[in-house]
Amino acid sequence: MQFTRRQMVEGGLVAGFLGFAAKPAFAAAADSPASSLSLRRRPDADVAPPGFSQPHPGQPLPARPQVQPQVATVRPAPLSVPAQPRVMIGSSVNPRLVAAARASFDKHRAYIRQPDVVGIVDFTKMSREPRYYLLDTNSGHVTEHHVSHGRGSDPAHTGWAQQFSNRHGSNASSEGGYVTTEVYHGKYGRSIRVQGLDWTNSNAHARAIVIHPAWYAEQNHLATHGLLGRSEGCFAMSSTSMRETLNRLSPGHFLYAARTA
Repeated sequence: MQFTRRQMVEGGLVAGFLGFAAKPAFAAAADSPASSLSLRRRPDADVAPPGFSQPHPGQPLPARPQVQPQVATVRPAPLSVPAQPRVMIGSSVNPRLVAAARASFDKHRAYIRQPDVVGIVDFTKMSREPRYYLLDTNSGHVTEHHVSHGRGSDPAHTGWAQQFSNRHGSNASSEGGYVTTEVYHGKYGRSIRVQGLDWTNSNAHARAIVIHPAWYAEQNHLATHGLLGRSEGCFAMSSTSMRETLNRLSPGHFLYAARTA
C-alpha cells in the first residue's frame, strides 16, 4: 500500500487530536525479522544426499528422498500497535466531551479536509461561561470563547441549553458533528456556513445554521445581563472570537457540539 505525502502528514495531525503517537500502519513488511529468512536450496542433483548409497551397477536406482525446501513465513505489518499518549488537552475541556468529539471526528474523517484545528462546544455549561474551544490537534493547546445557544433550546432564557432539535422552525441548537463549508458576508458580517454530519443536525444547512458574530454575544452584553443573548440555533459569538474562528476554522474544519452527562 502506498501513501502520498499529504496522507502521511494528515495522518500525523489526526493522531495528534486522537492523542496517540503510534508506529504507522504502513510500516514495511521488511521490518519483520521473518522477512530476513531465505529459502533453502535443494541439494545439488549430482551430490548424493545423506542416507543415499550408490547402488551396485545394473541395479535400479532407489527413489531419491524427498527434500522439502523450507519456506519463510512473512507476516504482514500489523494494522496497529499499542498507542502511547501524546497530546495533553487543557483541563478546562470536559474529558467526556473530548472523547465524544474524537469518536465523531474519526467517524466523519472523510469530510474533514483540515484536521489541524477542531472546534468543540460544551452545551453542558451556562452561556455566561466560556464553553467554545478551539483545539490545536498537534499541541493540545486550547483557546476558550463564549458562544450562544438557540432560543428553542432555552425558552425561559435561563442561560442553560435544555433541549435540542433538528427541526425547521425550532430555533434550537443541534448536537453533533459539523464541517465548515463556506465563508460569506451575511446579516452579521463575515460568517461561516456549516454542514451537519449526523441525524441530530442533518438539517443545519437548510435551517441556515451558521457561525456568526452578534452584539448579544459581546462581553459588554454579558457584563450587563450576566448571560449571553440567544440565537435562532446558530453559533453566535463576539467579534473577537469570530476573528479567531475565521482564521483557524476555515472551510474543511471540524466542529463538534453536545451536552455531556
